[in-house]
Amino acid sequence: MKIKKQGYNICFAVIVVILALMPVLLNAGVISSNSFILFLGKCIAFSIVAIGLDLIWGYTGILSLGHGLYFALGGYAMAMFLKLQATDGNITSFMQTGGMTKLPLMWKPFLSGYLSVILIIAIPAVLAATIGYFIFRNRIKGVYFSIISQALTWAAYSLFTGLQSYTGGNVGITEIKSIIGSIKGDANTGKMFILFYISLAILVLIYGISYFLTHSKFGKILIAIRDGENRTYFSGYCVSTYKNFIYVLSAIFAAVAGAIFVNFNGSITPTQMTISYSITMVIWVAVGGRGTLVGAVMGAFLINLCDYHFSSGVMVEAWQYILGTIFVVTILFFKGGLVGVIRDQLPILIRRVAHKER
Repeated sequence: MKIKKQGYNICFAVIVVILALMPVLLNAGVISSNSFILFLGKCIAFSIVAIGLDLIWGYTGILSLGHGLYFALGGYAMAMFLKLQATDGNITSFMQTGGMTKLPLMWKPFLSGYLSVILIIAIPAVLAATIGYFIFRNRIKGVYFSIISQALTWAAYSLFTGLQSYTGGNVGITEIKSIIGSIKGDANTGKMFILFYISLAILVLIYGISYFLTHSKFGKILIAIRDGENRTYFSGYCVSTYKNFIYVLSAIFAAVAGAIFVNFNGSITPTQMTISYSITMVIWVAVGGRGTLVGAVMGAFLINLCDYHFSSGVMVEAWQYILGTIFVVTILFFKGGLVGVIRDQLPILIRRVAHKER
């Protein structure tokens, strides 16, 4: 019984162990390319975003279609710090192209590593808290919240692409090294492993925080809000405060994920801030299984592994249609996602087969 209750945690532990073995397999020659480890590093970042989305959607019932905004804000903040490290605090090439002769004021805080870490968390937290305060206080929910989150993301995307001299425009901030130096090439395999394990540790930490919250009284209130917001409100709980807190926390998780992503990707562009990117994040959670945490992690890895193999060659044009079909089928017929199939449908199928054999 204890093992059954801890099934999600055991599944997550297995995922972590498998990920931890990947660098070992690379050294052993089982994996032939460093690029696959870099890809898994990005997937770790995506898993962190998915956990944050699961907290607000799976547990609280708030469907955000604009979390790419917070992911990109964290990514840009990290990229600005890393770019200034590469230029020794001088202006970048796109600033020179834009006619600037000195570092803009908005870039100066990112000269400091400690301040950059604070801003990676503070900027999305303040923005999410402000948005959430006005939205949840006025009890805006459902599709209306989803539309507003999309509109805000589109506005931010337009702003970042328009400020060419400050953000690099459509190209974004490119050609940057990780926080521990270059991780590309065989000579930097050791650094890549260090960054990979640091990112994995952050994933475990965020999963642990999320698991603690969802299995406490706080988590039960979130579920109560999801299943009956008005009833929870009339029970004496300040629903807007709980919703705003979890929304801000999920935004922070997304920003941290964006910062990790930049270290593995070597660049950040407004593409990561588009509405389609945000919707893809929701697909990860839906396919994996809402309200389970581990389902969000599984969905992020599964969809991106499929994308890694199918988004090139003969499948490049069909993959987006396949992804959309998977999402629709999951929502209509498998609301519990992959976890739900394993937890509910698979045992039923096994019992039916066993009964027929008798």
